[in-house]
Amino acid sequence: MRILLIEDNPMLGAAVKKHLAQRGLAVDMFRTLAEADEATYTIEYAVILLDLSLPDGHGLNFLRSIRKRSIQTPVIIATAQDKISERIEGLNAGADDYLIKPYDLDELLARIHAAIRRSHGNVKPDYVCGPVAIDLSQRLASVTGQPVRLTAREWAVLEILVSKSGKIVSRADLESSLYDFDSETESNSVEVFVSRIRKKLGKDFVKTERGLGYRIAATQ
Repeated sequence: MRILLIEDNPMLGAAVKKHLAQRGLAVDMFRTLAEADEATYTIEYAVILLDLSLPDGHGLNFLRSIRKRSIQTPVIIATAQDKISERIEGLNAGADDYLIKPYDLDELLARIHAAIRRSHGNVKPDYVCGPVAIDLSQRLASVTGQPVRLTAREWAVLEILVSKSGKIVSRADLESSLYDFDSETESNSVEVFVSRIRKKLGKDFVKTERGLGYRIAATQ
């Protein structure tokens, strides 16, 4: 999953980016609304983390702007502004969640995954299909009841496929979700991760739709 982080505090931004990256999330971080707005024209993000007091304006103006452009990406406001009236204004402007600084990074991660599930119409964190069971919230996977260990990148690919189970996900979409602007992309990285997932969860778990992308079965 690829996250857009709009945060002008370099220390906090670096800490958030590192924490999320360690869990397989790609993070593009910008300190200004202008840079972030430009990025939304080229990248489809899974979640936007939005501070409100930025050097070039107020975050709610950015939020209202992307909603007018029909961008439905979940937005989590993360700010020190904690008045009830400010929370109400943020939610009414189109935010999906509101987190007060200082916040726990694991709570932030949980809220990100919850926002992603809601955006795909799946409020449950569980996926079960045949012998494969996956708990996205706890990052637990098993085959016929036996636990399976996955790397952060493998989880990143799996989360995208599970969130769109039953639908085809293109290689380009998977690749875009795995790497931020600062990362170098290897030409066969998606194929490598899909191959590893198949070895761990079953060779038929991920289907290749030739010329289109990859698909896993809908949850049963």
